[in-house]
Amino acid sequence: MGPPPTSVLLPTVRWTEACSEVAAGLRADDELLLVADTTADPIADRRGDLPDGVTLLLAGEPVGCSGKANAIAAGMEAAEHDRIVWTDDDFHHPPDWLAALHAEYERNGPTTECPVFVGRDPLGVLLEPAYVIGGTLAVDRGGIAWGGSVVFERNDLDEDAFLADLRRTISDDGTLSEHLDVTAVKRTRTVPAGGSVRDSLERFVRFTWILRRHAPRAAAANVVLAVVLSVLCVVAPVPTAAVLTAVSAGTYAWFGVDRASFLLSVPAVLAAPPLLGYALMRRTFVWGGRRYRWRDRFDVTVLPE
Repeated sequence: MGPPPTSVLLPTVRWTEACSEVAAGLRADDELLLVADTTADPIADRRGDLPDGVTLLLAGEPVGCSGKANAIAAGMEAAEHDRIVWTDDDFHHPPDWLAALHAEYERNGPTTECPVFVGRDPLGVLLEPAYVIGGTLAVDRGGIAWGGSVVFERNDLDEDAFLADLRRTISDDGTLSEHLDVTAVKRTRTVPAGGSVRDSLERFVRFTWILRRHAPRAAAANVVLAVVLSVLCVVAPVPTAAVLTAVSAGTYAWFGVDRASFLLSVPAVLAAPPLLGYALMRRTFVWGGRRYRWRDRFDVTVLPE
């Protein structure tokens, strides 16, 4: 017996190659819900020209939560099936992507793949070592769900409590991780990050605040570690550089990341304290064309950008 019918949720405001790739991998009983905000989004123009099994859902403007959280909540409520897959519109989905997730669910239950964020601007490239260790490795080892590629079933969590939290917060995957026990598989998906220095800076600020709101002790430890490593880079540059580069190179190799950016580990460490200080002083940040003020985990204000 094969996997049960599945609802795939893909928040997006435009048709991307990822939409075509996911649609091509659907079985006859599956559905793909493309979740946009309003008819003003470019993808609304394709509403009458979608492949079989694909539906466009309009979530409306978010109130008290992020646009992504609002889209996922609307998608969960509209989905027809008990097996749910979340994904994003900004990375390549090979033909076996959905089948591989189903196979992992049969082995492990709720399962997530791991993201590798690849910079598209100088700051994004500089931050790659930090994201491989603090993002890819953290997902793999920390029981954290990555919203770009995760499979679960409704009875794996308290759905009502989850949706109530989702509609009053920012991070979709941070919130899911608090409601779902998930197993990570060491299979990576390359996600382009940034595009301009400002884009990468806003992403860093958002990631910093997600960690602060969902794992405050880990956030504090990150600040301490960043300061300690920066000091070591100054007082003992040669051995510290050797260790940092070796750790980054080993982590890249472990995940099969073929990028020379591990050589930027030392400058990334030196940049971390001022970047973290800047991020923690910020009271708003921009994500997906909206500006957010995140006063507490469940206290979000959507501001005009």
